[in-house]
Amino acid sequence: MPEYLLPDVGEGLTEAEIVSWKVKVGDVIAINDIVVEIETAKSLVELPSPYAGEVSVLHVAEGEMVEVGTPIITVGAPAAAEMEIDLSNPAASGRVEGESLVGRNKADRGPLRRPRKGSVTPSSEAAAATQMQVQGAFAPGGAQSPDVVEADEPAVPAVSAVPVVPEPVSEWVPTPPLHVLAKPPVRKLAKDLGVDLAEVPATGPHGTVTRADVEAAAQGSTAVSAAEPTVHRSAGAQTPRETREPIKGVRKMMAAAMVGSAFSAPHVTEWVTVDVTRTMDLVERLKQRRELREVKVSPLLVLARAVLLAVRRTPEINSFWDEAAQEVVLKHYVNLGIAAATPRGLVVPNVKDAQDLSLVELADALAALTATAREGRTQPAEMSGGTFTITNVGVFGVDAGTPIINPGESAILCFGAIRKQPWVVTTDGVDEIVPRQVTTLALSFDHRHIDGEKGSRFLADVAGILEDPASALLF
Repeated sequence: MPEYLLPDVGEGLTEAEIVSWKVKVGDVIAINDIVVEIETAKSLVELPSPYAGEVSVLHVAEGEMVEVGTPIITVGAPAAAEMEIDLSNPAASGRVEGESLVGRNKADRGPLRRPRKGSVTPSSEAAAATQMQVQGAFAPGGAQSPDVVEADEPAVPAVSAVPVVPEPVSEWVPTPPLHVLAKPPVRKLAKDLGVDLAEVPATGPHGTVTRADVEAAAQGSTAVSAAEPTVHRSAGAQTPRETREPIKGVRKMMAAAMVGSAFSAPHVTEWVTVDVTRTMDLVERLKQRRELREVKVSPLLVLARAVLLAVRRTPEINSFWDEAAQEVVLKHYVNLGIAAATPRGLVVPNVKDAQDLSLVELADALAALTATAREGRTQPAEMSGGTFTITNVGVFGVDAGTPIINPGESAILCFGAIRKQPWVVTTDGVDEIVPRQVTTLALSFDHRHIDGEKGSRFLADVAGILEDPASALLF
């Protein structure tokens, strides 16, 4: 029976997390049917099947990390599923949650199902094509490979297993469990704490090992000490005092990137507070424009346009310090990144060649970029090659911050919250205090090759456009 091994999805990645299965044991699938969703250190990816047939085994539970080349699913005859039931995954085994197969003899599990003739159609060509299709999603521009055509290979009939009839015994003896019953988060906790689940006394329903069981085993005790309680009671419920979350996927990659950037590039951050009342008026007028009614118009759109214009005067902002070559690489295009917070961590997709887009096209691109990021569907190709990044902390009500430069770039601009504040306005030589829309911009840049004069000029240009959008005509 063919086993589907976790493919090498490229980008130098060696492992992935099984996020969710799209099939269950007993499902009949065709070549290229989506069978599982995985998360790598780059993004979420749906994997198609290189085989056709009936799903017999799901080897890995949701939430577990697997290395490339590890079997994750077997497509085979129904009989094989009776011999390789994963008790840790009720959905995969096809049994009702709460039902236990521990202690049941094979004769008690009902008759074995006969495999359908030709139920498996493995194809080396289809497998290779599917692998190319998966890796294509990670190449710049996304997957471009054509649809995989099912190969004309003869079907491989499955061999049914012969059930072994147990000898009658005078007294029922429980069969030892084939697999320890525990949910994926509990398994991960046990792995992190170095606890062998097979040696942990189970106190959960149907012999399930719980988080408290693992924590008690890690403390060298099977019971919680009264002097050092690990839980507190609230309204009759027990809540752990601590929760451990594994560092993996996008969050792990983000952490490594930020550490590398913070300790390799000397950061300098400059701040400017700006009256953006005219920009807010412009945003309201743009929303009424017929060509912009179908897209989202926000202050971020005007800021993005201001950045693209200001880069023309200070191209060093859109450059990169190549340490290996000992060169500064000036880029004559702008791949504008927008930092986006997602449930799985921070991602920075970018709009390719943003300098060539009209205002309408830029609005469309920003809307698509942020929507894809929130859904967790951003592909590695969409996050690679960035040249300048904007991080919008204003959506959280934060005034500003000191952002860390995205690796491979030389500057990042932080956009703070826009608030009504008292502001001194001079009219015909007379100063008066009036309420105005005010925001704060913070620019961090690599001080190895961007000096204070260049960083200040760029920040002043962006602030000037936001203060008076008509000044953009001068750029």
